[in-house]
Amino acid sequence: MIRVLIADDQPLVRAGLAALLAAEPDIEVVGVAQHGTQALALARELAPDVACLDIRMPGRSGIDVARELCAPQADPQVQVLVLTTFDLDDYVFGALEAGASGFLLKDSEPEDIVHAVRQVAVGRGTIDQTLTRRILSEFVHRRRLQPVAGRRVEELLTAREHEILLLLAEGMSNDDIARNLVVEVSTVKSHLARMLPKLGVTSRLQAVVWAYQNRVVAVPGPDSAR
Repeated sequence: MIRVLIADDQPLVRAGLAALLAAEPDIEVVGVAQHGTQALALARELAPDVACLDIRMPGRSGIDVARELCAPQADPQVQVLVLTTFDLDDYVFGALEAGASGFLLKDSEPEDIVHAVRQVAVGRGTIDQTLTRRILSEFVHRRRLQPVAGRRVEELLTAREHEILLLLAEGMSNDDIARNLVVEVSTVKSHLARMLPKLGVTSRLQAVVWAYQNRVVAVPGPDSAR
């Protein structure tokens, strides 16, 4: 059973998300918060598997909450799925930096939100495929990030892992990658399990951020990212 905490300052959104997720046989909504401070308190009390956080909330923002829940020393450490109205927003970039494992727009299809919760719960991470390149290229340009790894990707990853990282950066799912490379999905999962620790990350989304930060993925100019 996937235990989920929902935090959003809009009552209708909270109720809608709670009803959507609670209807799934493998998901239990263990808490609902209307602001960041309450979300953090409930997360510490209830230790959910996934926290679905709005970014803009009274008191402590979703970014603040994500930063605390995703920190290596956090107890409990909770996977964070960010749900937002804004597709290109400094708050979104802050959430990525804070360690969020997933990012979706609130107007995503209900089945996509449910799928995202399941993906994030098992550490796979997720991001809206139509926004991956826009958001992450904008993220890199606005933050003016320098490469964070002291070694070249060729020294860190096998050729196949490198291929998979590039396909991840295009927003592909495990099934998409398997079809593209003509391998079994289980093979893709095995490569991912070995690749993530090499990059020092814990989710697919963080691996994609790593790829953009280190210019493994060719980053277009800010104007072409729109």
